[in-house]
Amino acid sequence: MKYELQNILSGKSGSSYDAIIQAITRHLRTGQRTSPVAEKKHQNKAKEKEQLINFAKDNNLFLDTISQENFISEGAEQKVYIKDDRRVFKLNDAIYYASWEDYFYNLLLHNYFFADTAYHFLGFYMLDNDLFAVVGQNFIKADCLTNLNQVKVFLKANGFINTKNHDYFQPELGLILEDLHEENVLTNKDILYFIDTVFYVKPEIFWNQN
Repeated sequence: MKYELQNILSGKSGSSYDAIIQAITRHLRTGQRTSPVAEKKHQNKAKEKEQLINFAKDNNLFLDTISQENFISEGAEQKVYIKDDRRVFKLNDAIYYASWEDYFYNLLLHNYFFADTAYHFLGFYMLDNDLFAVVGQNFIKADCLTNLNQVKVFLKANGFINTKNHDYFQPELGLILEDLHEENVLTNKDILYFIDTVFYVKPEIFWNQN
């Protein structure tokens, strides 16, 4: 699994809906090799924004308008709009991540582990001079409150250890998974749906070839 994930994040393999995300991460890597140190990644984030704006212009990836009539909710990290009874789309400015590259890694990791709520990249959007990535996702309607103990059991079966509150760690893969509270993991017909995840890669473990 580790080598498969390394290949996906490196852009060497993945599903069709990951192709544009992988192309963006390749562009960021070739334009500016970000440091694995979080502080230095933050310093490079403004340069990444410029790279992404140029990439979006060159590849016609800017969305012109987003109707505010479809707005349904907003959190610290994203704005959520409803498209219809089957789809939503989300605007994210990567505020939770030290770099834009880390944000796109999160999308790829989410799509690997939780394909039933995969993110489909739609483009970029500028709002008040802030850059947002726009992704689409299946709309999940909860029919009951999620039992967080069931979330722990499910993740433990997949090697994720609960570290504190709603945060988890997969030691063999070097993956951190955070913020899995009741609003980010929904339940419908006794099935768990992870709709918002925050993955981080510990590079010294994840990229280790051993």
